Amino acid sequence: MSSRRTPRAHDAPGDDVQRITSAPESLADDMARRQRRYLAQMGVRMVCFAAAFFTWGHLPVVVPIILLIAAVVLPYVAVLFANAGRERRDTDDASFMQYREIGPGSGPHHQVGGGS
Repeated sequence: MSSRRTPRAHDAPGDDVQRITSAPESLADDMARRQRRYLAQMGVRMVCFAAAFFTWGHLPVVVPIILLIAAVVLPYVAVLFANAGRERRDTDDASFMQYREIGPGSGPHHQVGGGS
């Protein structure tokens, strides 16, 4: 028996076919990617703390202060990126909803707020 799919009567010639390139990233790959990004940002934070410690007194005070501010802000940014969730990566602007115009109702028309 052949593994080819034979066309059936109910198959329309214009049916969309799923492409492997539009398949979402697996959950394990997504989690691993987000964990790597988070750990890299926390590594940059540790470098900022160490650089602020070792440059204090050797460079103008503004430089270690900026490094400390970066070290304080980085965890917030890292958590935002890590919790961003799974994003769709396809470039198609396909909508999953079909919008319809709703016409006037068929019942009696009463004004909102009372009165007849």
